[in-house]
Amino acid sequence: MNDHGHVTVDGANRIEVGRRDGDDMIMSDVSKYSVTDSTSSSLLAKSTKGATYLILLQIGSRALTFLVNQILLRFLSPELLGISTQLELYSISVLFFARESLRVALQRQDDDDTAEPARPESTNPSQSRTISKKQHQKTQEVVNLSYIAIGLGLPLALLFAALYIRNADPLVLETPAIKASVNLYIFATVLELLSEPCFAVGQQQLLYGTRALAETLATFTRCVLTCGTAVWASETNTSLGALPFAIGQVGYAVVLNILYLARIGPFGSDAPFSIFIRPIHPTSASLLWDRFPLARLTLAFNIYAQSIFKHILTTGDSLLIAAFASLQSQGAYTLASNYGGLVARMVFQPIEESSRSLFGRLLHQTTPSSISSNTVKVAAKSERLKRMDQAAEYVRTLLRLYSLISIAVVALGPPFSPLLLYFLAGSRWSNSDAPSVLAAYCYYVPLLAVNGILEAFVSAAASPAQLRAQSVWMVAFSATFAATGVLVLKVWDQGARGLVLANAVNMTCRIVWSSLFVSNHLRLQGAALSYWDALPSTGTMICGFGTSCYLKSIEKTFFRSPWHALHGVAAAGGFGLAM
Repeated sequence: MNDHGHVTVDGANRIEVGRRDGDDMIMSDVSKYSVTDSTSSSLLAKSTKGATYLILLQIGSRALTFLVNQILLRFLSPELLGISTQLELYSISVLFFARESLRVALQRQDDDDTAEPARPESTNPSQSRTISKKQHQKTQEVVNLSYIAIGLGLPLALLFAALYIRNADPLVLETPAIKASVNLYIFATVLELLSEPCFAVGQQQLLYGTRALAETLATFTRCVLTCGTAVWASETNTSLGALPFAIGQVGYAVVLNILYLARIGPFGSDAPFSIFIRPIHPTSASLLWDRFPLARLTLAFNIYAQSIFKHILTTGDSLLIAAFASLQSQGAYTLASNYGGLVARMVFQPIEESSRSLFGRLLHQTTPSSISSNTVKVAAKSERLKRMDQAAEYVRTLLRLYSLISIAVVALGPPFSPLLLYFLAGSRWSNSDAPSVLAAYCYYVPLLAVNGILEAFVSAAASPAQLRAQSVWMVAFSATFAATGVLVLKVWDQGARGLVLANAVNMTCRIVWSSLFVSNHLRLQGAALSYWDALPSTGTMICGFGTSCYLKSIEKTFFRSPWHALHGVAAAGGFGLAM
């Protein structure tokens, strides 16, 4: 400004530049949110790709396991199958309590974690794009936290093994090589936990192909070792008990570690983070011992509390039948649940895992507190609403798909269960309780599917306080499940089939709670989800009901001749075309 109070050209230029700089700063902040629509679409695409990888993984691994089981069933008694199920339950329990809550906590990410695209996978792991320093720090946090699972795993493995041996049935302790089998399961379980740092990096960077490759080859190794050892023992008249399953489990863990290190190890060598635990720089008060982020530790602790009840509910059927049923009944239930759960494990479970990762990103957008511009806040709010709408549409679409699959399973599964077991497992198994258990399990599969996607949303969206509230409800559901299980097993003496009923009651309770949480959460965020829109059409439901009734009326004729069986298959084909 000159002496006469007028703005000089130089001053005007400075003011104009200042205005442009301010506008550019605002527009830069706004653009951060305007591009996140494409980022959300990218996340959906990557989640779909990840789900495809995981589904193919499950199909491949389950197909291998299925083929091996068909061979093993010719050499195994129901009692030995029951023992192998107990050992598998031991391994699953150790792994769950050691790593599950940490995995869920690590999958929750804010906008800073997803602002930059995840690096693409390559056949040559050394070829990758540069990742920001902040992402390197986040990756190191994930690696450090994953070592907590390893630290928890060893004492849990020893404790659970001691409890298993101490409380095992005398028939179990008389099984050949039972102590060697348990020791090998301890070793295999701890060894599998050593792959957690590499697994965590792969999950954070959405390297689903790496996981699919590692787990597929590891599963193949387990199948070959288990089957080969069992066949060798049969040919040489050697009694190995459950040792073939233990040897296969060790092979699985060894191959898993080798492949993860081969694929993820070079990833870390090209970036300033390590797959080994180390301090995080710059240090801050939000880090415990300069290594562990307190926020995620707190979240993992809250999830851990409720995961105890979730595990009891998830594996409660195995716990109850191990406590109240004979080894023969346990074997029959294991066979039926393995066949009945094929669809759930091959299709529903991988979709649930990839959905949980997707929800962890869609539902946790944050607006930097340093930004005070109303324009930016409006843009951020609009983007948050878009993400909530995408999450609601994703849930609705999956529930509708699940409902169509469920109608087919319920209509066709029960009538064909006896025939299926006869051809797959032989007359010894088809004349046991397994066919009726498998038929009942078909009605349970739809509940598994719906609960999986809803709880994936809850685990990603719930606050620590809400997770604690869920834990309280889990206690009530656990009590309901236990009471129902004891009632059907001890009082009504329904055996394994009654246990499916107890599972259905438990799953229904969980679905009701989760569905209310999901709809309320979306409503509070400005989105809407109508469960009625996820139901199939009335015509489809009538078609399914009619097909089920017709097949049940002719079910007993399937064993009379191949023509009668083909008649049933033709009816099932007509139902498929009608859908």
